[in-house]
Amino acid sequence: MTIPASAPRVSRGPDLPVLAEVVRSGFVESRHRGSLVVLAADGRVEWSVGEVAEPIFPRSSNKPMQAAAVLRAGLPLADERLALAAASHRGAELHQRLADRMLAEHGLTAAALRCPEEAPDFGAGPGPRGRLAMNCSGKHAAWLAASVVNEWPVADYLDPEHPMQRLARRTVVEYTGEPETTVGVDGCGAPLSALSATGLARAFRAAVLGPADDPLRRVADAMRAHPEYVAGEGRLDTVLMRAVPGLLAKGGAEGVQAVALPDGRAFALKVEDGAGRAANAVTGRVLAALGVEAGALPDTPVLGGGEPVGEVRAAF
Repeated sequence: MTIPASAPRVSRGPDLPVLAEVVRSGFVESRHRGSLVVLAADGRVEWSVGEVAEPIFPRSSNKPMQAAAVLRAGLPLADERLALAAASHRGAELHQRLADRMLAEHGLTAAALRCPEEAPDFGAGPGPRGRLAMNCSGKHAAWLAASVVNEWPVADYLDPEHPMQRLARRTVVEYTGEPETTVGVDGCGAPLSALSATGLARAFRAAVLGPADDPLRRVADAMRAHPEYVAGEGRLDTVLMRAVPGLLAKGGAEGVQAVALPDGRAFALKVEDGAGRAANAVTGRVLAALGVEAGALPDTPVLGGGEPVGEVRAAF
């Protein structure tokens, strides 16, 4: 497939284009609409459908920029620790152990975390609930550590006006090239900056093309070197970064995904109804259209009587 040079822009709502379909027994059972933007290696918009200039909540796709902010705050993170700071992990033992160590290195314990308690998301069944198991615990641990290094208060580190959060918000603005329009509350309780899919793709492009000492490039390098800390076994981001050398990927809740290739091509998408199953299928289709062989990607099986009877597929 060749990506078309242009595509019509449509209104937000029921007229957004169909990005993915759920097919059961040869019958299209459900459709997922949304927006998608693809940037060429030189940064221009090569293709877009939907409302790619309108603000969305990227959710955890903002994490690489939020992790870059802790480097700008002077926290000396690198390698696995920096990857975990940008992670949406599964709460496996390696994730929880490293988050706990990051806290202990700065005189803190898990009691300082203000993210919710969660159960690990892996294995045969859920393990004990706890804040370290919450998928954002690495990000929170990094923010707390940066606060200790700067002698900022730790009890209110999630307040939007806390120095760490002001710096994180400025960092998002600078890398996306967009003004801050809306600040919400993410699922982990952290401030959440809204931005467009185009701004998100632009930031991911900057992450892979920036100079080696640029904070966001350092985060991207850590994520790509240690993808097991970014998501976990069987998760799309980890699978993609293992399969394609130099690729950077970070998904977000409610059907958001951002990807950059090492040559600067990048894309970001938002599924309007928040279905992650659609985001996975669309991501695979875009990569194929860009000539990238990523292998088998995680998908949501369509079952009948416990057996596969269909698929979730991209609709373009």
